[in-house]
Amino acid sequence: MPLFSTLFIFMIILAAGTHIWLSLRQIKHVTLYRDKTPAAFAEKISLDEHQKAADYTIAKEKLGNIELFIGTIMLLVWTFGGGLELLDQFVRNYQLSPLFAGVIFILLIGFISSIIDMPLSLYNTFVLEEKFGFNRTSFKVWIIDSIKQILLGLVIGVPLIMVILWLMSSAGEFWWLYAWAVYMGFGFLMMWAYPAFIAPIFNKFSELEDESLKQRIEQLMTRCGFISKGILVMDGSKRSSHGNAYFTGLGNNKQIVFFDNLLDSLNEEEVEAVLAHELGHFKKKHILKRLISMTLITLIGFAVLGFIMQQQWFYAGLGMTTPSIYAALVLFSIASPIFTFFLAPVSAMISRKHEFEADAYAAEQANADRLIDALVKLYKENANTLTPDPIHSAYYDSHPPAPVRITHLTNLNNHNNNKQ
Repeated sequence: MPLFSTLFIFMIILAAGTHIWLSLRQIKHVTLYRDKTPAAFAEKISLDEHQKAADYTIAKEKLGNIELFIGTIMLLVWTFGGGLELLDQFVRNYQLSPLFAGVIFILLIGFISSIIDMPLSLYNTFVLEEKFGFNRTSFKVWIIDSIKQILLGLVIGVPLIMVILWLMSSAGEFWWLYAWAVYMGFGFLMMWAYPAFIAPIFNKFSELEDESLKQRIEQLMTRCGFISKGILVMDGSKRSSHGNAYFTGLGNNKQIVFFDNLLDSLNEEEVEAVLAHELGHFKKKHILKRLISMTLITLIGFAVLGFIMQQQWFYAGLGMTTPSIYAALVLFSIASPIFTFFLAPVSAMISRKHEFEADAYAAEQANADRLIDALVKLYKENANTLTPDPIHSAYYDSHPPAPVRITHLTNLNNHNNNKQ
């Protein structure tokens, strides 16, 4: 067996084994503390609500393990099982140009993968989410959304794939630098265009009508020096009872979006505090830092692809006999997550640091007690576990565990009160 094949199999086993070990820890830890609400939350979250969150967390972990198993099997089938080789030979039989052969090859892989993923997607939406009272999507809406996603992917994705493949074959030694520039430019264009052209395809957006809340939000934005194109309400409750709020767009196209069910569950002060947290990400330049890190990581990725696509061992080690630009792109796309799996805790650690900083900013600009109240409501309504396994949380979680975050906010609040 080629050396790279051995290394790839070793990394698959190591990544899958790590995931399963962490998942089993999470299930065991959440089960262990299922029968008692943590003291810090006992007055606001009932035992039934705490147990619902525990059961929901465990159910999601088990489903994630099934997805991992199927995904791992499919990865082995695509590579060592000859799936990609067979599909490549099928496409080559039509004697297409390398560019169009590559597009067809990639689209067929996407189509087959979507068919394989569909049963678990349906189960997640109409069984798991339904069981815990979160799903509000009808099968008709689910089908329509799926069709929209496919069409949108074709309209947006096919031209990008064609440009990348053309650069790989025609732009010379430094094609990867030009392809990276195109890819990043496309990404920034989508960030700018998403709120105006893409999001409305799936959801309805309307201006915030509550004048009192709108005035409070505008005053907060003025204090924070944040300029927004608008404050919108999205009909998130059409598909799920999970609430959320986010910024979207770039530059002068930035907008604040609230899920309608979030506004239904929080009072004005709590909404203000949640928004102050989100503005904290803006003021602390977290979004800019993430964009810069994403840009650098993507550049490294394209540079690595530029090197390994010239290596015969790369193709042979992953089960393909005939090198091609599109085979290199696909093999790199499916193999790189295995080798970068262990960067997840670094990314999670940085994200949690940003969350603490945004909380600190929110405590200065709004009422920290109200942010605590809002977070507790969101933990309850979204069935977020209050007792995650510490190691699992450190590896995966982009937000600090509930008890840690609430304690941090409480300490900030006490510090701010003592300063006054």
